[in-house]
Amino acid sequence: MRFRWTSPLAQVLAVGVICFCCPGMFNALNSIGGGGQVSSNVGQNANVALYTCFAIFGLLSGAIHNKLGPKWTIFIGCLTYVLYAGSLLCYNHTGAGAFTITAGGILGIGAGMLWTAQGAMMMAYPREENKGKYIGYFWAIFNMGGVVGSCIALGINFNETGSGKSLGDATYAAFLAIMAVGSLIALSLAPPSKVTHSNGDHILIQKFPTWTGEIVAIFKLFLDWRMVVLIPMFMSSNWFYSYQFTTVNGHYFTLRTQSLNNILYWASQIFGSYSFARLLDYQGAHRRTRALIGLCVITVCFIGTWIGGIFFQRTYNINDPSPNRDFSDGAVYIGPMFLYIFYGINDAAWQTYIYWLMGALSNNATVLSRYAGFYKCIQSSGAAISWRINAVDTPFMTELIVCFALLGASIPGAFFLALNIKEHSNENDIIENDMVHPDVKIQNEKA
Repeated sequence: MRFRWTSPLAQVLAVGVICFCCPGMFNALNSIGGGGQVSSNVGQNANVALYTCFAIFGLLSGAIHNKLGPKWTIFIGCLTYVLYAGSLLCYNHTGAGAFTITAGGILGIGAGMLWTAQGAMMMAYPREENKGKYIGYFWAIFNMGGVVGSCIALGINFNETGSGKSLGDATYAAFLAIMAVGSLIALSLAPPSKVTHSNGDHILIQKFPTWTGEIVAIFKLFLDWRMVVLIPMFMSSNWFYSYQFTTVNGHYFTLRTQSLNNILYWASQIFGSYSFARLLDYQGAHRRTRALIGLCVITVCFIGTWIGGIFFQRTYNINDPSPNRDFSDGAVYIGPMFLYIFYGINDAAWQTYIYWLMGALSNNATVLSRYAGFYKCIQSSGAAISWRINAVDTPFMTELIVCFALLGASIPGAFFLALNIKEHSNENDIIENDMVHPDVKIQNEKA
């Protein structure tokens, strides 16, 4: 098969590499307690600013993406990751927490833009029978960024056996350079109008109406029952990061073991997302059946994992000094290590399922960019709240129970939507015919 840069697969893989370089490196930093700083409050408050801005601009980023296209939307978003890594490097020398928190807020704006564009491409570019596979491909490449970033942190900090150390300048500089490379790759993305399938079919694109029309279309999502029933699932999808990264990984383990845990966490996401995505794409069953089976699988997995988390959390609380558990502790480390791996698998499967559900609702890139922006808005609202809860020294068991309860509250809405999933997306249920890209009209008439 001849390689084409303008093929849907090539473009989704390119976005995966970009996210490997930028959000992947950010994840490696963020999953080390406090962004790798001794004062975890700086990292926690930066995350509050980040996800607050992310929530606001995530909702609006669908309009920005539909106007600017993926290349410029993602490029601008990538630059904010570079700024954030630079602020942590600066903090090592100046202790200027205000700059890091401000950079976190700016990153929230950029992340909203990047993830909205990425979500639209990942859900709209593949054909219906390949949506899970494309999601799995993207998630595997993206999470390799977290794995590589964590390997860098582990290699540089291998001799740090305590937990009261900041990451060194070399670590932040390495992350900053990789993020800069990702920003440059973003400039190579093709416009959606140039992306074609192997038989010459274009992807489905709406014309950009007016800014007012676009904003109205976005806010109408709050009245779309398909989005409303998924709000608890959207909100829960990043809520648990503050607990897992700070309360578990940041408090319980030594600095070098935190890096090792992150390697295992992000590597497990590659396995979790790809294998679960292929289950969702299995063509031997109807799409509604696959939606229901997928929901059963993630429900059983998260219940089992978080019950295990309750037993683990009973071994220490917020008033205890850090246990400073290290991977050299042998058998004492094995149990928490596997729990952390299963946290990663659950996260990947949960978010893969969300993207697959939204992708099953439409094949239109413009509509899906709005869905992705709405998802990121609600997701980041929850993350902002959870990082603030973490920053004010909430008891650890309380944090865990809130995470568990919110995940459980997500199931009824997802079940209702899964029951109503159609075998094929009907674009006329979502958009007006006169809003479709001219190339698409021609294809529809031929069909």
